[in-house]
Amino acid sequence: MKEAENIIVGISIGDLNGIGGEIVLKTFEDNRMLDFCTPVIFASAKTMGFLKTHFKSAIHFNNINNIEQVSVGKFNVLNCWNEPVKIEFGKEDFKIGEYAIKSLQAATKALKESAIDVLVTAPINKHNIQSEVFNFPGHTDYLAKELEGESLMLMVNSTLRVGLLTDHVPVKDIVNHITEALIVKKIDTVYKSLKKDFKIRKPKIAVLGINPHTGDNGVIGNEDDLVLRPTLKKIKDDGKLVYGPYAADSFFGSNNYKNFDAIIACYHDQGLIPFKTLSFGQGVNYTAGLSKVRTSPDHGTAYEIAGQGKADENSFKEALFTAIQIYKNRFDYEQLTANPLKKAPKKR
Repeated sequence: MKEAENIIVGISIGDLNGIGGEIVLKTFEDNRMLDFCTPVIFASAKTMGFLKTHFKSAIHFNNINNIEQVSVGKFNVLNCWNEPVKIEFGKEDFKIGEYAIKSLQAATKALKESAIDVLVTAPINKHNIQSEVFNFPGHTDYLAKELEGESLMLMVNSTLRVGLLTDHVPVKDIVNHITEALIVKKIDTVYKSLKKDFKIRKPKIAVLGINPHTGDNGVIGNEDDLVLRPTLKKIKDDGKLVYGPYAADSFFGSNNYKNFDAIIACYHDQGLIPFKTLSFGQGVNYTAGLSKVRTSPDHGTAYEIAGQGKADENSFKEALFTAIQIYKNRFDYEQLTANPLKKAPKKR
């Protein structure tokens, strides 16, 4: 890992019929962004040229054909294809899904090879990306396969972090996935990420219950008593500050979440509904536990407003800032753990 100066940020373009291109352009229309990061957009000059014209953007592109041609301090567009792409904003299109995957695969390759420092992914459509060569529910599962580590979806903003035991799992299958081994693995991933990526020395983690009211002593299911509570006790006995299970219905409304560095929900909507209610448009989806840093905005393709110039770029911008900060935190952490007596480098 290089010292954190002008970080090279790879950006996969996502679904071209959605708002991804718009929020990328809006983010970098502020030239000050180029003072502390160098973006590399994995798409094509023709595609970005179309988007630039459509959205009347004044951004100047540095068009390149390989990653070695990246120019620091400029808005780089790496050509992943050369043919023109038919963009129809708001329309689900499997051909557009193919281009989203071409961009993601090229960006992931560059990330694995450390040609870029971090990856920020624009939103995809999980349906139109499916094919014989790409069969993953989304970014997180694909990156978990490509990059080393134990992946975990961690939604973050300036004051709240929500992780998931299970993510893109049908509701009817959730209980079957929640095992002692999974709980231990996911909590360990969150714990390490809080220390390494967020500079929290002794993390406090809350875990939400599986069933309503955490089962009410077996009246509404016994999984909390038979699986979750005993496992959390073992983890706490090992020295981690892990608490719960807490009844999910009152946990956020009572502001109890403010007492913890992270909250782990048992399934997707249990964690993401309160997170997005509290921070929609400012939240970031971070894939914790991987050998490389990847973030994304907390929203989808937003077909209903695509192409209209109405998209809010703030969540994408926060994803960019978060990726850069985590990269710097990891640099500091590695320096300190390699030589505990050495002071961390000054922030730039």
